[in-house]
Amino acid sequence: MDDLAPPHPALLPTGFRDLLPPEAETEAASVEALMGVFAAHGYERVKPPLLEFEDGFVRGSGAAVAEQSFRVMDPATHRSMVLRADMTPQVARIAGSRLAGSPRPLRLAYAGQCVRVRANGTDRQVPQAGIELIGADGAAADAEVMLVGVEALRGLGLSQLSLDLALPTLAPSLLDAGGFEGAARAALAHALDRKDAAAVRRLGGGLAPLLAELLLTAGPAGPALEALGRAALPGPARAVADRLGEIVALLEAAAPEVRLTVDPVEFRGFRYHTGVAVTVFAPGRPEELGRGGRYGSGEGEPATGLTLFADAVLRAAPARAGRPRCYVPFGTAPPVGAKLRAEGFATIAGLAAGDAAAEARRLGCSHVYDGSVALALSSAR
Repeated sequence: MDDLAPPHPALLPTGFRDLLPPEAETEAASVEALMGVFAAHGYERVKPPLLEFEDGFVRGSGAAVAEQSFRVMDPATHRSMVLRADMTPQVARIAGSRLAGSPRPLRLAYAGQCVRVRANGTDRQVPQAGIELIGADGAAADAEVMLVGVEALRGLGLSQLSLDLALPTLAPSLLDAGGFEGAARAALAHALDRKDAAAVRRLGGGLAPLLAELLLTAGPAGPALEALGRAALPGPARAVADRLGEIVALLEAAAPEVRLTVDPVEFRGFRYHTGVAVTVFAPGRPEELGRGGRYGSGEGEPATGLTLFADAVLRAAPARAGRPRCYVPFGTAPPVGAKLRAEGFATIAGLAAGDAAAEARRLGCSHVYDGSVALALSSAR
């Protein structure tokens, strides 16, 4: 029966896809370009495993992505393992264990594939490249990771960027100060998340005027900071608002062309962040290019970082020119191919005698070696 027919071998699970030429090479080259900028700023590369034991992964920041992680049973130990949904918890684990004796602050970089139970947009496999600055608790550290990320994205041609800054601990600290608990707290948090000013005024009690005012401050960093400065914030909320002001000043001084916005009551998606958080956008594009901010590592160290999503970055970046392909006819001396590769060509070696120009066109080459030079196919007969 048709219902029992095996699936087509090319059929993949929802949210997974093959990346074909030239996109696969472009992604790899772009990730390495990002990593090159990270390395130039002193961020040393680490390579965590795809799988690790669940009880180790879900400590600290890993708890926030536990529900997004696939689980498998290790047949050797019969312990539960997780397939990583995010690399930041793994880097924090490495910093607190294998690199516990290394001098602080510790600058680490990483790149790799992550797999999620639910799709991030349309994909469940997400390529990440990022940096973590561990052991430093100050505005300069927060600003550094954002500025390094901006420089890395500029290297891929993204000259116009927006950093959307959030204070994910601000709203919870205000709800704590107001004594909100249980269903009342959940309803008010839901209203804040939906940016429903009418519901906030109805549910906020004595906090309603302040919360409603903070909802209206979302926008360009300058006016938002002025409104936060006027607001009557309790101690913990005031501290994080003041830190935001320090970070904005550093960003504006180092990268005045970057658009800075602030949403004081945004907390969606920042489940393990303990301070100022950031989301990176390109103008006119709705998807996030990256996300990060201040968090606490599993060992209690202060940490801040930024993760860039390579697939989204490539969709936003200008198209990168591929390496020119030169067809080298059968029988050409090997040093010729070496010389062409040194000049930047990818060489496609002929495996049989024949019409070199026709074969070059058939194989998608841009050039053909004519015995003396690499000749553009538009000039070849």
